[in-house]
Amino acid sequence: MSRLRIVGGQWRSRQLSVASVPGLRPTPDRVRETVFNWLGQDLSGWRCLDLFAGTGAMGLEAASRGAAQVDLVEFDRRAFAVLQQHVTALGASQVGVFRGDAVKFAASVRQAYDLVFLDPPYHQGWLARIEPMIAGLLRPGGWLYVEAEMPVESLAGCVLERSGKVGQVCYQLMRRPAE
Repeated sequence: MSRLRIVGGQWRSRQLSVASVPGLRPTPDRVRETVFNWLGQDLSGWRCLDLFAGTGAMGLEAASRGAAQVDLVEFDRRAFAVLQQHVTALGASQVGVFRGDAVKFAASVRQAYDLVFLDPPYHQGWLARIEPMIAGLLRPGGWLYVEAEMPVESLAGCVLERSGKVGQVCYQLMRRPAE
């Protein structure tokens, strides 16, 4: 079983196991460090959603940096079980773990988030399916992180702020315009 390291915040350097699930790819340490440098290290009071949580790397990094609420959504039962173990081991009471379909979860959200992480399985059309729901998921002025197999210039009217590429990972930080 491979390992994942939290790179910042109160759980900095904590090692977490990664579920053995085909196609599961933790966001690289370097990418997570870069994204949280862009966002700022202190997410105190933020509500965050990691919609295709997988390893939970991005959501747990947000919680480690003070986010008040982090919701992790994962479909795969093995990955979901490992996420539950991480939340318990870290004593992360602000983190909720939900097992289910990302589209159904997104459609059911009633309160917008400050930061949404989208890192769906590649080559399956998930971003197009989620795009119509982003306005309901993300508060005006909120941040959208997208990790994909190719560069994403915009999504649901969010404006590209920063982007990068490491190996096969294209990552983008976007912002929903304030209304």
